[in-house]
Amino acid sequence: MAALPVLALLLLAWGGPGAVGQKRKEMVLSEKVNQLMEWASKRSVIRMNGDKFRRLVKAPPRNYSVIVMFTALQPHRQCVVCKQADEEYQILANSWRYSSAFTNKIFFAMVDFDEGSDVFQLLNMNSAPTFINFPAKGKPKRGDTYELQVRGFAAEQLARWVADRTDVNIRVIRPPNYAGPLMLGLLLAVVGGLVYLRGSNLDFLYNKTGWAFAALCFVLAMTSGQMWNHIRGPPYAHKNPHTGQVNYIHGSSQAQFVAETHIVLLFNAGVTLGMVLLHEAATSDMDVGKRKIMCIAGIGLVVLFFSWLLSVFRSKYHGYPYRYVFA
Repeated sequence: MAALPVLALLLLAWGGPGAVGQKRKEMVLSEKVNQLMEWASKRSVIRMNGDKFRRLVKAPPRNYSVIVMFTALQPHRQCVVCKQADEEYQILANSWRYSSAFTNKIFFAMVDFDEGSDVFQLLNMNSAPTFINFPAKGKPKRGDTYELQVRGFAAEQLARWVADRTDVNIRVIRPPNYAGPLMLGLLLAVVGGLVYLRGSNLDFLYNKTGWAFAALCFVLAMTSGQMWNHIRGPPYAHKNPHTGQVNYIHGSSQAQFVAETHIVLLFNAGVTLGMVLLHEAATSDMDVGKRKIMCIAGIGLVVLFFSWLLSVFRSKYHGYPYRYVFA
């Protein structure tokens, strides 16, 4: 019985049971933040297994947000998209870690399937890569799962999503890429060499066919969506984790795969070639037999490739009522 007054005095000194619990929460939170800051100082993206994830991300208390990339980077998983997304994710995390605005308000982490398969089971997750924001308070909402198929995995797109979910604005800083300047320098060197070697004969600069072919290649590249790929950084294709089926055409009109742009470019080139053959058949001075062959070939190319192009359009715009030759 003599111990009760002592216990009561201790509780009063600490402010009662509620204050004791609050002190304990603050101590646990401080330990978690210090641990994350220590790991972040060594590596911008913190690798986590099941135990680390449950203790530092899932379990309260937490006053920080954690952006977690769920991925499968091991070679035997053959996830090409995971590797591409990881490169962009590392750029984003490094941009935050080495910025002057870096704080303990947000951390970037990664859970690889081979290191944390129990986490995938815990979250009922069956696809990778997947990005989820675990907010400082409460559980993740619908918007806390990144729409990879719609936005792509470019670091700039991820930064916009992070800013929307956490109010943390990250200025993406990419490592210097010398491929562009080198290619430009090589092109200038080739053009300069041609001008030097053929200084007395520059008729090739006035070749209409050459300029028309270059302009056509540029138009085909732009109309197929190459610039969209450069900006958004979409995956090359999508492999269904359940059936193993690979989709090269995105099912939505709001996004596309890299393979899809190559397919559209090929179809547009086929239609263009058919139109060129039809024009040559109508205007050339060849004999009638060859012109007929060119005309038939041109019509066949236009019909075939335009029908395929329209079928791609129908697969993306569901409910489109028209088709041509192929459904």
